[in-house]
Amino acid sequence: MSAESRGFETRATRALGDPQLRANFRRAMDGLMAKRAAVFPRDEELQALRDLGAAIRTNALQRLPQLLEQLEARCAANGIAVHWARGTEEANGIVLDILRRHGARTLIKGKSMVSEEMHLNEFLEAQGIECLESDLGEYIIQLDHETPSHIIMPAIHKNKDQIARLFQERVDREHYTEDAAELTAQARRLLREKFMNADAGLSGVNFAVAETGTLCLVENEGNGRMCTTAPPVHIAVMGIEKVVERLADVPPLLSLLTRSATGQPITTYFNMISSPRRSGERDGPREVHLVLLDNGRSRIYADPVLRPTLRCIRCGACMNHCPVYGRIGGHAYDAVYPGPIGKILMPQLAGLQAAGTLATASSLCGACAEVCPVRIPIPDILVELRSQAVRRRGAPGSVRDAGALRGRGEALVWSGWRTVHAQPALYRLAMRLARPFFPLLALAGPLRRWTSVRTRPRPAPKSLHALMRDRERGHG
Repeated sequence: MSAESRGFETRATRALGDPQLRANFRRAMDGLMAKRAAVFPRDEELQALRDLGAAIRTNALQRLPQLLEQLEARCAANGIAVHWARGTEEANGIVLDILRRHGARTLIKGKSMVSEEMHLNEFLEAQGIECLESDLGEYIIQLDHETPSHIIMPAIHKNKDQIARLFQERVDREHYTEDAAELTAQARRLLREKFMNADAGLSGVNFAVAETGTLCLVENEGNGRMCTTAPPVHIAVMGIEKVVERLADVPPLLSLLTRSATGQPITTYFNMISSPRRSGERDGPREVHLVLLDNGRSRIYADPVLRPTLRCIRCGACMNHCPVYGRIGGHAYDAVYPGPIGKILMPQLAGLQAAGTLATASSLCGACAEVCPVRIPIPDILVELRSQAVRRRGAPGSVRDAGALRGRGEALVWSGWRTVHAQPALYRLAMRLARPFFPLLALAGPLRRWTSVRTRPRPAPKSLHALMRDRERGHG
């Protein structure tokens, strides 16, 4: 077993042994699944909308190079500066250069999974620039020096009591409250001052429209709007796959996103950013910068089997319905993107050596594919990643580090299995010899760990061939 495999197993075991964590996730997942079901009362409407969403995203990916060029041209015409980054180091360098050119010492951030992918906060803080998360969930986990455990609800692993104790320790030592409205007000009082005084703001991008050069931002708290309008400089960071062709493509995707993520018909705020502040306008940033991050997405795009991974609209529905994620939570994955989408995305972004084990953290039950609003075939992609992870060294593979999880012992076992099953006489001999020794293998051999959490299979007293021979003799 690799060090990465042992690490995941240790974290998952720890999570399974934490009753408070299990209760927090069970309560949250049950609520999110119920809300999603309530806003899709008619299955025929849901399936038609999923077909439309999948078609829109598939079309965008098929034309990705052209649409990105069109987006760059339209943004530039609108006054938005576009920057291209091959990897996270380059993207961090671009953000740092923009901030240094403006003498910025403080950055207020809206929610952005791409910035998590870049580890932007740690990078900028090492350069002496203060980064403050303004999304309430992100703010909570930043206070506790944690990473997000969910791509939509970063602090979903915490309950109200835990947050109340954290706020008393880190925000207001003189005032303890478990009232959610008062806790929110405490955060708002601090963040409002930061919004008004920050040197720059940063956000993610939910959809970028090539037709108009518009950056769309979906949110519920108003912090995204503050981050993108109050500071004099706005930096948007975005994975290159988030582009769509037309403005008319956005409403179906927005409906799928909000209903699948939080069970809302629409979020409180939907921001459409097409330019910096123009002459005569009273608010808005003086500059808007768009950083387009590749970081392995081009490699995913090049493989037609894996390309549907890039359809993802980051709704988190696959996590909410996943029996594995719902029991161990996001931190057990030790990945920027946890849950089913992380199981297929992280091995492709980070390589199979670093994250290939995540592809095995699934029962292949298919719940994720059943609820994915853009019909990503997650189980099929998981199977492909598992195949690439254990193929022979040197065999072609579209994912980095193909064959990284191929173990010599496992390869020998499967080679022996193939030999035995290809020769009937050898197969019959092996079955006769294995039957009396199987209980020992299940108790002390390689099957011991498997049977520790499952009912131990019992070999039949007679093989199928023997039963058929007995039946033939009886009829004779």
